[in-house]
Amino acid sequence: MTNKLPRRPVLLFLGSLPLAALAQTGPFAALPTLVMPDIDLLEDHPNPALAADNARRVKAVSQQLREGLAQAGLYRLVDPAPAQATITELRAAHANLFECNGCAQSIGKAAGSDLVLVGWVQKVSELILNLNVELREVAGDRTLLNKSVDMRGNNDESWQRAARFMLRDWSEKRAANPRYGLP
Repeated sequence: MTNKLPRRPVLLFLGSLPLAALAQTGPFAALPTLVMPDIDLLEDHPNPALAADNARRVKAVSQQLREGLAQAGLYRLVDPAPAQATITELRAAHANLFECNGCAQSIGKAAGSDLVLVGWVQKVSELILNLNVELREVAGDRTLLNKSVDMRGNNDESWQRAARFMLRDWSEKRAANPRYGLP
């Protein structure tokens, strides 16, 4: 009769390892790297009185998406700082990163990343907005995924809710299809 060890102690041991160690050696090590510059804001009718609020929301939702993708274990996020000079140069030459042919590839190469996520909020009015993202593969310069979430109301809560919904939907689709959003 063989004595089988229960799996529980092994799982408890793995659960006690630092997340950074798991990211380098565990299941996260196989995930592709992803860099995400801040999202763009497209306004059909800009309101200068709300420019500061919208700029703050762009930064906050960009960070929310980065953190959410990393926490969900969908990708290994890399810091966009090494690509910041490239991002700044591309933003000066193009109105929006998602409309620029080859921008994602340039950003990905500068950051040393496998994938690039570019995003934008399209603000039609103070009531009608949508959050959009496009996931691009750097090596093949191809689109892997497009996602969009409608928002109602230009306020912090609606922007945050849209990002939460997008992240939850992304996670659920990855759980149902392990290749969702991957090269």
